[in-house]
Amino acid sequence: MARDYYGILGVAKNASDQEIKRAYRKLARELHPDVNPSDDAQHKFAEVTTAYEVLSDPQKRKIVDLGGDPMDGGARGGGGGDPFAGFGGLGDIMDAFFGAAGGGGGRGRGPRSRVQPGSDALIRLGLTLEECATGVDKEIAVDTAIVCDLCRGAGTSEGTSVKTCDTCGGAGEVQSVQRSFLGQVVTARPCPVCRGFGEVIPDPCRQCGGDGRIRARRNVTAKIPPGVGDGMRIRLSGQGEVGPGGGPAGDLYVEIDETPHEVFVRQGHDLHCNFRIPMTTAALGATVPISTLVDGDYDLDIEPGTQPNAELVLTGKGMPRLRSSGRVDGRGDLHVHIDVVVPTKLDEAQRELLVELAQQRGEEVPTLASNGTKHGGLFSKLRAKNHR
Repeated sequence: MARDYYGILGVAKNASDQEIKRAYRKLARELHPDVNPSDDAQHKFAEVTTAYEVLSDPQKRKIVDLGGDPMDGGARGGGGGDPFAGFGGLGDIMDAFFGAAGGGGGRGRGPRSRVQPGSDALIRLGLTLEECATGVDKEIAVDTAIVCDLCRGAGTSEGTSVKTCDTCGGAGEVQSVQRSFLGQVVTARPCPVCRGFGEVIPDPCRQCGGDGRIRARRNVTAKIPPGVGDGMRIRLSGQGEVGPGGGPAGDLYVEIDETPHEVFVRQGHDLHCNFRIPMTTAALGATVPISTLVDGDYDLDIEPGTQPNAELVLTGKGMPRLRSSGRVDGRGDLHVHIDVVVPTKLDEAQRELLVELAQQRGEEVPTLASNGTKHGGLFSKLRAKNHR
């Protein structure tokens, strides 16, 4: 069954060449392996490319309109008694039935354009967590193909121009005659001299060698929106590789490489941090300043009796929520994990104060004998009770 190439590209059967080209470029940008590495996208990208190859070729498109499939492998010639052996494909057979036999003129594809669209480019950009949160304009150096400034994409030396190929007469293809049971059949292939362009450059540009483009480093400003994250890609339209012959440039994709922060850990739109407080603050409670990522200092209320590893949530103090539309919709939260610091060294006065506090609370304090063994106090009593 013939494939629906129009349906693959999402265009009508009477679509113009420009409509087919626009549909292909739109789908190719969405499904390109550099943008969407999934297996399903790669399969669809191959289908879309094949559909464009067929519908942009007048000869192949004619076969589709007649109900055939020019890419059907079964239509290709082989050997071993195949009556269609020697034909280059279904297109050659159609030529035989529709007037190309017997030395007729044939219906070739015609010369292909020297001007071709350029490829997309990808570059990684390192950003701090603060830059990801606030957004930033970054000037980045990009090494891509640009239009040759000497010939301005023409590919010819100054004062010269392209000439019609003498071998193919500008057709972009050469024909050969084969004999078969149908008679004489004319087949066509790209001209080996002009490579299918139908024209040659007698005096190529000394800077680009006739390609119409050169590689150069240039600076591009990338506008990074708030809320981007590691691995996200920002598309800069028309900032990619210039095509052969000075063709339209592809797109530049900037992939974000987020640098880990020394204080905050990002989890989606939320931020997490550890905050150390003395044990007296945890017991008595207090209002203490804490630094946030974007909003500066914030007064954090520590409730009396706060326990180690307690988690306090500051609503709306996290990362911006960046939607696929490019719009920011609110912010995540900041999760503050409390780390209660117990002093490791006490002077005599401090120790006496803690002992007095423990006595007032009915908490017996363990003491140490001169030889280092424990006796008396709550812990020794507990041990003694357990051994009765």
